[in-house]
Amino acid sequence: MTNEATQEKITASSFMNNILAGTATGIIVGLLPNAVLSGILKLFGPNPIAVQLTRVLLTFQFTTPLLIGALIALAFNFTKVDIAIVAGAAYVGSGVTQFNPKILNPVTKAAGMFVSNGTGDLINTMLTAAIAVGLTLLVGDKFGSVKIVAGPILIGGGASWIGLIILPYVAKITVWIGDVINSFTKLQPVLMSILIACMFAVILITPISTVAIGMAIQLNGLSAGAAAMGVAATTIVLVVHSWKVNKSGMTLAIALGAMKMMIPNLFRHPIILLPILTTTIISAIPVAIFGVSGTPASAGFGLVGMVGPLASLDAGKASLNIVVALIVWFVIPIALALISRFIYQNMLHIYDEKVVFAYLGE
Repeated sequence: MTNEATQEKITASSFMNNILAGTATGIIVGLLPNAVLSGILKLFGPNPIAVQLTRVLLTFQFTTPLLIGALIALAFNFTKVDIAIVAGAAYVGSGVTQFNPKILNPVTKAAGMFVSNGTGDLINTMLTAAIAVGLTLLVGDKFGSVKIVAGPILIGGGASWIGLIILPYVAKITVWIGDVINSFTKLQPVLMSILIACMFAVILITPISTVAIGMAIQLNGLSAGAAAMGVAATTIVLVVHSWKVNKSGMTLAIALGAMKMMIPNLFRHPIILLPILTTTIISAIPVAIFGVSGTPASAGFGLVGMVGPLASLDAGKASLNIVVALIVWFVIPIALALISRFIYQNMLHIYDEKVVFAYLGE
């Protein structure tokens, strides 16, 4: 399919959806391995294999902007060349690898080296990828046979350059948003923990990625813990209401991370938010009481891969012991989910779980 054919079908809504969908998938693929295994590998201390695997996973995480760019371009049905161009531009625009003039190159002894760190700024990654996609759609097939040369230079280089120019300004906005949310959790820890948890609980069963939101606004500490709890509580409620309604494979899929399969249920039966938010609100209170912390990477994962619990066990001064972690992450949410199901379903008959929680994708 040519880019001109693709362009005819592009609307503002589909353009944004493709950007968000590619970003969400790229973040999950890029972050999940390190998010899941880093805490486990630390238990092995200086074991050389564990150290090497940790470095491998960190290096893989560096490629997150590259993966995002490629998946965004793939969502537009771009050609292989255009996918590579958008991916490269997204990587550069993310700022994950930057030149540091203060570091001495150990090989050449000259001042300055390129250093990679984290995942870069994911909002700027999306913006740079969007610019590269826009330029690709604008140019179409006008480069003809010289596209393999002109495309990477003009579109790839141009979008990368623009991305690096806007990066410092976008990064300041990103940091500011995260700082504001994190500061609110310090001023009103219980209230803000509840609000953040509820926000992520609802977002989880919409097309928006909780992982992308957590990373984009750099939630940290208590705010990240609250966000992860919102995801965890929603997952548990969906599992509790699913096991007698749906096939065992469906329930297992939800438990392992496929909570977005219930998106149609939310739009058709919004009442499912009642047990979800009830469980989330009360589950968020222990987050503030015990100072359950997390990282930007763990904020949107919840119980998937045990990322949320593992992050709270490895959160420095605010880390939990394993008994408290089990109570906070499992005992309380599971008990609340069961109680809310009994009250709303069996006592008050507000909804019929066989209707509102039945998987609509079959």
